[in-house]
Amino acid sequence: MNLQHKIAVVTGASAGLGRAFSKALLDRGAVVFGLARRADRLRGLRDTLGEAFHPVVCDVTDEAQVTAAFRQILDESDGRIDILVNNAGLGRFGAIDELSVDDWDVQMATNLRGVFLCTRATLPVMKAQNRAHGFGGHIVNIASVAGLVGNPRIAAYNATKFGLRGFSDALMKEVRDDGIKVTCLYPGSVATDFADVAGTSGSPNPMQPEDVAGTLIHVLEGPDNYLISEVVMRPLRPRG
Repeated sequence: MNLQHKIAVVTGASAGLGRAFSKALLDRGAVVFGLARRADRLRGLRDTLGEAFHPVVCDVTDEAQVTAAFRQILDESDGRIDILVNNAGLGRFGAIDELSVDDWDVQMATNLRGVFLCTRATLPVMKAQNRAHGFGGHIVNIASVAGLVGNPRIAAYNATKFGLRGFSDALMKEVRDDGIKVTCLYPGSVATDFADVAGTSGSPNPMQPEDVAGTLIHVLEGPDNYLISEVVMRPLRPRG
């Protein structure tokens, strides 16, 4: 896909990987609608990235907010969505018998329900684009290597990312005949504030957000006649 003038929606856009994804897409000529809960961060990002970045305040776990956000996007994009990057996610780590129900529920809501709601809002648009132009678009789900192997103290997070892997695989098989690509990315440790927020030390020698963003661009810019369904990324020397 040539990204010039394409309409991209990035969730969790205000920081970390979402910020890097937004910048990388803008650098390739795309128009980015960035979703996040914090209006102040989105405004700051608009000031930094320029007018091709469109801030959209939205909690992706809230069905009404997602419906309103995608209505706004379609109104401002002449009814197009070419790319959806389901990036919003969070982790609450701890032993299973120490984890609260709220900690469990908030991860399920953000990491799975949010992906479902945003994907559901996008699919009718991409299916219509396929009928009109022969290609629907590309959905990229940001999972984690925690969706490939379980580890102590991150069971709830593991469950959401394993779930996202299953969702992505089923979605790919469901919509490929509609001209819609689906890719699931599995990054290892990345230098964002995620580890601090989640309460884990992470890798002492992590990848940079720009590394993962470069992989996203590579996947998106592939020819329209094939798809890359899964990509695993890990630091080369995680211990330095």
